[in-house]
Amino acid sequence: MLIVDFCLFHISDIIKVYNVKLKLSTSDYNKLVGVDKMRLGFELNLEQSQKLIMTPELRQAIKLLQFTSQELYQYVEQEIQTNPLLEMESKISKTENIDDYKNRNDEIDWKEFLGKYDDISYRNNMKVSHEDKQSFESYTATKSTLREHLLFQLNLTIFHENDKKIGEFIIESIDKNGYLNTTVKEIAEQIGCNIEKVESILKLIQTFDPVAVGSRDLKECLTVQLQMKNMLNEDIAQVIENHLEDVGKNRISKISKELNISTKEVQEIFDIIKSLEPKPGRGFSCEEDDIKYITPDLTLEYINGEYIVVANDTAAPRLNINKYYRQLLNQVREDNTTEFLKNKLNSAMWVIRSIEQRRMTIYNVAKSIAKFQKEFFDKGKKYLKPLTLKEVADDIDVHESTVSRATNGKYIQTPRGLFELKYFFTSGVQGQSGAISSTSIKSMIKEQVDNENPKKPLSDQKIAEILKQKNIEISRRTVAKYRDELGIPSSSGRRRF
Repeated sequence: MLIVDFCLFHISDIIKVYNVKLKLSTSDYNKLVGVDKMRLGFELNLEQSQKLIMTPELRQAIKLLQFTSQELYQYVEQEIQTNPLLEMESKISKTENIDDYKNRNDEIDWKEFLGKYDDISYRNNMKVSHEDKQSFESYTATKSTLREHLLFQLNLTIFHENDKKIGEFIIESIDKNGYLNTTVKEIAEQIGCNIEKVESILKLIQTFDPVAVGSRDLKECLTVQLQMKNMLNEDIAQVIENHLEDVGKNRISKISKELNISTKEVQEIFDIIKSLEPKPGRGFSCEEDDIKYITPDLTLEYINGEYIVVANDTAAPRLNINKYYRQLLNQVREDNTTEFLKNKLNSAMWVIRSIEQRRMTIYNVAKSIAKFQKEFFDKGKKYLKPLTLKEVADDIDVHESTVSRATNGKYIQTPRGLFELKYFFTSGVQGQSGAISSTSIKSMIKEQVDNENPKKPLSDQKIAEILKQKNIEISRRTVAKYRDELGIPSSSGRRRF
């Protein structure tokens, strides 16, 4: 404060000294000094303004809307632990009438029942009926891992303890794709044996099922499989050793010139190599796999000529207010306890309302999507229309961000399959008959490629011309983009000789 006043004092003195030269009037001088003081001083001002403030309850409702069903269950479990008034709704099983048990007891012939036992010992006369229902575990299939499968074969093949130890070490060093993730030299050093012994056991393991498991690279994997099938010759060996990249890009003419063989022979080699398994271990379950099963939030059913959206009640938790604490709230007389219970009650009621609002928002969004995409559900992918978030938001009178959150990670079971709600929002290309979605165009491109002559595959330009005949104006570059998204190689990569 002293520094500020000091500066103002000097500014005023300077203006007084040079007042004649600056030609300032008294009023101008007072204004200038006053403005400087007002800018540098401390004042209290009352100001009225309007601001949009997101309350904690509103933030909670937005967060619940964008949760998936699994994330919602986890959130509810945390809320139940912190809020004693919340409880999950339990499914009450139907109880039988006690009078039925009395009637059953009257029908039992106790003399016949007691006659099955003598006075000396207990004899179990229960007969095992083969008509009894088996347990659920008897119908579930257990899938063994790659490690368990290989160890089982190792125990049936090798009986010497030292060799079995080496084999177990090799199997433990195989990754989920079936490749050895270490070197033979490192295995020999850690176990304390010679490299030739490890190499011989590795060769034996490579003959196990799946064939070529334990290979060190792709070349060895393909070579071992061909050796087991007695199909390895000099030409195939050269292609595997030097031209695997050319095989992936379908460069048949280049390999034909370098190996001095016909294009037909190169095509046959390509077919043989492409029939092999590049990842021998991927057919087995992995302990690291975190498989997540999708439970649809909604179901679309076709009833009496119209599509009906049905909400899946099991996808979202059902919550209740605990009866004990509700009664306690009316009975307790302590202020602190009453305030605590009221706060928890308000919090619980807001969570329940937010979950119900989430369910209704997702239902309304799905209902609007079913209305816009009716032709898709009737006829298939080709009839998927371009749809934006704004169109659905205007239809159900909500904001676009609300529709985006409601479709993120939410699934619907339809007669056409299981889809994420975001699947139905696609961009489009303007045609003569109206806008056409990119998904429809991709479906048409795939259909053209599936029906093409493999000896003369369609180029991107030719596909664009075919689509133009169907009143779909699309450039060659757009065709190439959609083709890459479908994982379809170019015409040179699809060509067969």
